[in-house]
Amino acid sequence: MARIIPNNQITLLQNGEAYFPAIEAALDRAVHEIYLESYIFENDNTGRRIAEALRRAALRGVKTHVLIDGFGSHRLPKTMVDDLKGAGVRVLKFRPKISPWTLRRQRLRRLHRKIVVVDQKIAFVGGINIINDMDMPGQTSPRYDYAVSVEGPLVGEIHASTRRMWSRVAWTRLRPSWGRDNHRQAPSTEPRGRMRSAFLVRDNIRHRRDIENAYLQAIEQAQFEIIIANSYFLPGLNFRHALSDAAGRGVRVVLLLQGRVEYPLLHYATHALYGNFLEAGVEIYEYHRSLMHAKVAVIDEHWATVGSSNLDPFSLLLALEANVVVDDENFAKKLKQSIEQAVKMGARPIFDNNWRTQSIRLRAASWLSYGLVRLMVGMAGYAPEKQSGRV
Repeated sequence: MARIIPNNQITLLQNGEAYFPAIEAALDRAVHEIYLESYIFENDNTGRRIAEALRRAALRGVKTHVLIDGFGSHRLPKTMVDDLKGAGVRVLKFRPKISPWTLRRQRLRRLHRKIVVVDQKIAFVGGINIINDMDMPGQTSPRYDYAVSVEGPLVGEIHASTRRMWSRVAWTRLRPSWGRDNHRQAPSTEPRGRMRSAFLVRDNIRHRRDIENAYLQAIEQAQFEIIIANSYFLPGLNFRHALSDAAGRGVRVVLLLQGRVEYPLLHYATHALYGNFLEAGVEIYEYHRSLMHAKVAVIDEHWATVGSSNLDPFSLLLALEANVVVDDENFAKKLKQSIEQAVKMGARPIFDNNWRTQSIRLRAASWLSYGLVRLMVGMAGYAPEKQSGRV
């Protein structure tokens, strides 16, 4: 479970316009080492900008490590990777063998984390990939997403996790020397603020349910309000019951979900859950202003989380994820205000009466999609809900 660490400074970063300048500035200040993990590293203006910052760091002697996912970053050209390596950047791919025709768990387990750690002094964790957040055709607003910058003792936890991941992949890629660090710095424990926070991961070894369990604990303890903004939302039975039970005891439960159709199967499968949630009194809003990629929550205006983990089978059962949990009123209220602004400016409410009068065709599509997602998860080797309690 989450180990709460005091004395941190956590800063909320909304969208790429705040995130990319922050990490670029941190990369340019680097003196000793950099670790960067990303599911997607794209060869666009943003990707090239961050790649140049990484090259600059490596050329001045900073030990620079880049770990990208073999599927998410499959479009990254070899020439760009070679340019990074030529400057001295160490680049590794997590599970480079990909196939669109397999449901084997090993192929579906992806590195979905988005983390940057610089000199063990500052870290960035969130849901923002290295990609231009205005990359969709006809897009007029940036992709809606969040990350945080972290300073203080929690950076040591984040750094240790990224080092372990790097070393593990280096060994599997037959680069064991890349996983060694003969000049390791001692992690800083110097206080940088007053925020209590924790670093949570989801892996396939010891931390399979840490992120989900942190959500469930906070939801079950909620007194008056739960706000969740999540781009791909298809949680299991336990999670759905926890939200409905909270609404039943008078807690205001708000879901801000993806309104645009990015992945039709998951989009319509999520719709299959709307009826029960609306009946339980849960408020649902769909974000339409741009593509939504956020994975955040605020509970009772003091507990908040920002990270890479969606609330769907991919994130909760398969992928490697990372979230930061913050127990701080000022941070939580700032995130709440940001989500409320997104609801006001770019979302549409889903009303119970309108939802129940939708066509039989749409209902059938939703339940068929839901059934197909369950089938695919089962084919990947996971038990059905009656055994696991989760989709």
